[in-house]
Amino acid sequence: MAHTVVGVFDTSNEAQTALQQLVGSGISRDFIDIAPQMGSDLDKDKDNDSIGSFFRNLFGSDDRTDRYSSYARNGAIVTVHARSAEEAERAADIMDDNGAVNLDERTSGYAAGAAATGTTTPDSTRTDSTTTGTTIPVIEEDMHVGKRTVETGGVRVRSRILERPVEEHLRLREEHVHIERNPVNRPATDKDLNTFKEGEIKMTEHAEVPVVDKEARVVEEIRIGKEVEEHEEQIHGTVRKTDVEVDKLSEEDLRRNRLNNDPSRHV
Repeated sequence: MAHTVVGVFDTSNEAQTALQQLVGSGISRDFIDIAPQMGSDLDKDKDNDSIGSFFRNLFGSDDRTDRYSSYARNGAIVTVHARSAEEAERAADIMDDNGAVNLDERTSGYAAGAAATGTTTPDSTRTDSTTTGTTIPVIEEDMHVGKRTVETGGVRVRSRILERPVEEHLRLREEHVHIERNPVNRPATDKDLNTFKEGEIKMTEHAEVPVVDKEARVVEEIRIGKEVEEHEEQIHGTVRKTDVEVDKLSEEDLRRNRLNNDPSRHV
């Protein structure tokens, strides 16, 4: 929605003062047009068509077009192309405070020759012109349910070698050779004489020692695997959509709009 605010002033000095106040309030000078008072008949003839076209664009073929055009040709016009409704309200208040006239009063003869104070009427100084149509997008959401795989847990199996002490009791046997000498005094026999020669006798000692032998045996098997289970799950969600209701204006609504747009209520 483009907002156009029009102010008509009795003198060019008032229009220039309003212009300075508008720029000082933060409104860009590029969005403000000013048409000074026309002096000579040549100026009037040259601007007659442009002023009439301006009000015809605002009001169409309404009878206000001729009345406003006729008065505006004798005054100075300041036009603000506001970029927002708030800026349009600020511009209208500034022009009111600096002497913008109420065209309804002037053209109707209620207060001829006097500058209007207070709030200017929508017909005289403030208009909204639509540059583009209003579009209401109708949006509707769809819910798409899918699935993806996520990690929910797991197991890690590690193997390592542990040592533990083992103790066993074992009885061992050892042999020891010993020699005994017994003194005797008897006559030698034939058996003794047979052994009466050089010789050698050897006797070996033996002993038991521990022997350790290790045997590796498989005492347990660990298998790692997984099983798959399936289950059904009910998915709940909400989706949104734009619901557009079209109501026809009633007679009461039309009457209220006519009252709100009546210029005499804003005097």
